[in-house]
Amino acid sequence: MSKNFRNICIIAHVDHGKTTLVDAILKQGGTFDRENNDVCIMDSGDLERERGITILAKNTSVRLGDVKVNIVDTPGHADFGAEVERIMSMVDGAILLVDAAEGPLPQTRFVLEKAIKQGLKVALFINKVDRPEVQDTGRIEDVVNQTFDLFIDLGASEEQADFPILYACGRQGWCTLDKAEIPKHLSREKTGSLADLFKLFIDFMPPPRVSDAQDFQMLVANLSYSGFVGQMGVGRIFSGRVKKNDRLYRHGVDAKGNPTVESFMVQQIYGIEGLRQVEVPFLEAGDIGLVAGCNDVQIGDTLNNSESLAPLPRIKVEAPTLAMVISINTSPNSGREGEALQSRKLRERLLKEVRHNVAMRFEETESPDQFRMLGRGELQFAVLIETMRREGSEFMVGRPRVLMRTTETGAVEEPIERAVLDVPEAYAGDVTSLFQLRKGQLSKYETMEGSSLQGGKRVKLEFNIPTRGLLGIRSKFMTITRGEGLFSSELIGYEPSRGELPGRINGALISDREGEAVEYALLNLEDRGVLFLEPGTFVYEGMIIGEHSRDNDLDVNACREKKLSNVRSATKEAFVTLKGIRKMSLEQYIEWIDDDEWIEATPKNIRVRKKILPKNIRQSGRGDLT
Repeated sequence: MSKNFRNICIIAHVDHGKTTLVDAILKQGGTFDRENNDVCIMDSGDLERERGITILAKNTSVRLGDVKVNIVDTPGHADFGAEVERIMSMVDGAILLVDAAEGPLPQTRFVLEKAIKQGLKVALFINKVDRPEVQDTGRIEDVVNQTFDLFIDLGASEEQADFPILYACGRQGWCTLDKAEIPKHLSREKTGSLADLFKLFIDFMPPPRVSDAQDFQMLVANLSYSGFVGQMGVGRIFSGRVKKNDRLYRHGVDAKGNPTVESFMVQQIYGIEGLRQVEVPFLEAGDIGLVAGCNDVQIGDTLNNSESLAPLPRIKVEAPTLAMVISINTSPNSGREGEALQSRKLRERLLKEVRHNVAMRFEETESPDQFRMLGRGELQFAVLIETMRREGSEFMVGRPRVLMRTTETGAVEEPIERAVLDVPEAYAGDVTSLFQLRKGQLSKYETMEGSSLQGGKRVKLEFNIPTRGLLGIRSKFMTITRGEGLFSSELIGYEPSRGELPGRINGALISDREGEAVEYALLNLEDRGVLFLEPGTFVYEGMIIGEHSRDNDLDVNACREKKLSNVRSATKEAFVTLKGIRKMSLEQYIEWIDDDEWIEATPKNIRVRKKILPKNIRQSGRGDLT
């Protein structure tokens, strides 16, 4: 029965403690015991562990007496907002985490808006109350008031705005409804637990809304795969019941968006118990589970037991704002460090990504060897590229382009984002100049409690800035703030284009031949700019080996060796080494490259090159930039 279930998601801005809280819930709920393990168990992917962020939404559950609580941990970064949007269709309540020091940030607003529009009941969880900057100040009360104002601003109903408040430290595994008890928990005078949160799950969160109809209906919101039964659809059952060997129909859409219906036999059904998928005799309305038997199932499909029954509304996500071209690897290095994907395999891999990731879209291009992926942000593309590299693939990617749109009157509009910055007050002027140079408009300046490492107060800046202006700005922002700045953004809409933006100022140092980079040659090139590679690296004509100190590209010889003679100098030669190599990450390369350049991604290395490799063709203006 539906009253024996609670379907809840945990939503917040990135790094506010969602996954740490889920760990504590699973531990105190009896799902697992990991006294000496500090790893976020829900961040199961290698990239998630390395980056310290949640990328994919994941399901788990705990049993509180007779009630099964299905919990979904969602990403907090804006680039993965589609994971949040589709998960909202599976739940009836939400725990909104807000950092006690940072307060509501852009992604807090984004996820809360989705929850309110879905009509979810929301409870506020003020996390990290143990942070020093909130002790003996009114910061916690300020955060509560800011969050309440956010509820009202987003059009919350009277019932939604009357939310319970929990004060907590997810890392230590305790929470309380009484703010006066915080000092007792921090001093360990009182032993804390998540009992108040568990009680809130049962008493405050509503049971699932289900239909009285007997027909089985399930909305697929996620996908899973098993080597035994193949592709499985993960979703919430809105009505009816399903068991093994039932005949079901998949209501989906084809590549052109036309509705399709496919019949299949249920091979197996699974429920979610803790962190495991377990075989169950049936799934009933209100629960979240997995259905196997149709390898073509896609996110947004409806599974029901009638061909004529109308499908549930498909999951909708906001349109992408960036595009990136992905190509087969055409460099002289192709195939040396991994599998050089041919166009057919590359196309299949990108289509597979689109089926699993509803926030990304796939488009053909005029070239049969190049494909265009549409997405939300640079980080989303970086995760796709890194994932494909770790699969052993070689390929190339171009510079991200912002997707503009044209109105009925012919005016060109571009996506505008709200960027919220938390920086030391000493750097506020330089940061403001940087964002205004990128056509950003300062809309808020607020002094905050707390101090920076360099001394002085911190300020919170808010800019409305074109998405184009944010490309490549993150590394410059971190340099200006000496690594102390916090930066996040969210899409707020489209406005008329704000004109040209400054591009990369410096040109590139380009290898003019194929061979092995020699230290002697690189030493003589240091005065020309900043180098990206070390001696002994294989280079080829058209490969970029560094950033020129001037605004033009410069072809150089990185393979030139010192001429040897049998005449010795009267004095020994001084021992000279390279001053330094700039090691660039994938995200930094994405920010750095220009329109006429490719990033060459292989399992072992990331390089940059010109689209046109031969020097004579490139400088004469011939060629088609492929």
